[in-house]
Amino acid sequence: MNPESLPRSVRIVDRIEDGILAVLVLLLVGLAGAQILLRDVFDTGISWADPVMRDLVLWTGMLGALAAVRDDKHIALDVLQRFLAPAVQRVVRVLTFGFAAAVSGAMAWYCWVMLQNDLGTAGTGPLPAWLPEAILPFAFGLMALRFVLRAFAPPVHAPALLHDPVVPADEARRA
Repeated sequence: MNPESLPRSVRIVDRIEDGILAVLVLLLVGLAGAQILLRDVFDTGISWADPVMRDLVLWTGMLGALAAVRDDKHIALDVLQRFLAPAVQRVVRVLTFGFAAAVSGAMAWYCWVMLQNDLGTAGTGPLPAWLPEAILPFAFGLMALRFVLRAFAPPVHAPALLHDPVVPADEARRA
């Protein structure tokens, strides 16, 4: 999908999402670099850095997965689609994205239940346990929504047919 064809508000949300992801990755790399420098050079470290870096990895992973679903660049097992006719490809796309949406929705629900159970409990670092986990139901819920929307949108990169009906078989062999 052409980014220019999206509404301006969607493009702004995409940029905000990418900006948050970039800031979290930079923070993660900076904190890890500071930890390495402090440990190797000064024989000290930041006591809360390791648990916070674990939390940052969780957040960057989930936000990265959201961006992958948004851009239709997630892991997909679509090897068989190239053997199907375009109409069947659309049906298979709706079914596979529908299944991914259902799994993501179930994950959002169960992560929400886990989050409710962890409210009020102490975490391993300076943050309460629920705060790092808060990304899970949010991200899985948004992934479910994006999978539903992507199911009915044209694919960003459509699989090519192995049996292109426009090019005769003899010409395809010569090319």
